[in-house]
Amino acid sequence: MGLESINWGAVAAATVTMFVVGAIWYTPLFGNLWGKMHGFDKYSKKEQNEMRAQMMPLLLAQFVVTIFSALGLVYFAQLLPELNIYALGFWVWLAFLVPTHVSDIIFGGTEAKWLTTKILIQMGGAFACTMAACFVISLFV
Repeated sequence: MGLESINWGAVAAATVTMFVVGAIWYTPLFGNLWGKMHGFDKYSKKEQNEMRAQMMPLLLAQFVVTIFSALGLVYFAQLLPELNIYALGFWVWLAFLVPTHVSDIIFGGTEAKWLTTKILIQMGGAFACTMAACFVISLFV
């Protein structure tokens, strides 16, 4: 199965869904804690607003890599139609996302006091985004 047979509507919808769920996860749900873990609370409101204003290129990069995640999920869902989409999402999350994120957190300079909290927030966010994408993909595939 090549890229010509990919359901691009499913990719687009899953990408937007993952991006929105991630934005909700890391802003209203865990934004304050996330900011505290990364020391953003130590900046003045003016400095925080300046930092937010410079985030557009980072958000664009995140959106692009989210396309890759959605594309992979759609590709595997179409390649393995006998596999339940939620089981597929779970195994992708467990086998690829968890190890990658945990390694990045452990070896990425996170303060020891924040390791468990950061792992739980990131793993929860990755799981929520993946399962939301699976739901949307199930509507297409």
